[in-house]
Amino acid sequence: MSLPLLIIIILFGLLLVTLEIVALPGGVAGICGGIFTIVGIWITYVQYGCTAGNIALISSIVVCVALLTIFMKSKTWRRVSLNDAIDSKANDADNGTIHVGDRGVTLSRLAPAGKALIEGQTVEVHTVSEFVDPNKAIEVTEIEGYKIMVREADGEI
Repeated sequence: MSLPLLIIIILFGLLLVTLEIVALPGGVAGICGGIFTIVGIWITYVQYGCTAGNIALISSIVVCVALLTIFMKSKTWRRVSLNDAIDSKANDADNGTIHVGDRGVTLSRLAPAGKALIEGQTVEVHTVSEFVDPNKAIEVTEIEGYKIMVREADGEI
């Protein structure tokens, strides 16, 4: 086997091992990368002797440490990670403004959950069994923590 091909095999194996450690869960990439790296180093020892094998082994360790260092830097991950902040909140139904019996209007289809306008607040509501179309009158039937249960109300909005 030619020396450039052995170098490519070893580098590919090291890249797979590094990706396994940093990004790819499951173990398949790490096992394949380990096999590629070990076989590449072993073939180097067999075909090119002890000196070339030692160089391949030490170089592999240095390259693996360098790849891990590059991947672990925070700037590398800032380029590929999601940086959006979540600024939403759960329904604030226990603040005393929404009570059982209050009426409102659906803003989206409740199938069985959706958005509604109750007491001037846009909140997420749930129906017990039926679907409710948008712009229909609803009535609060139950409040369980942050979950507001409603039913379609009779009459106008």
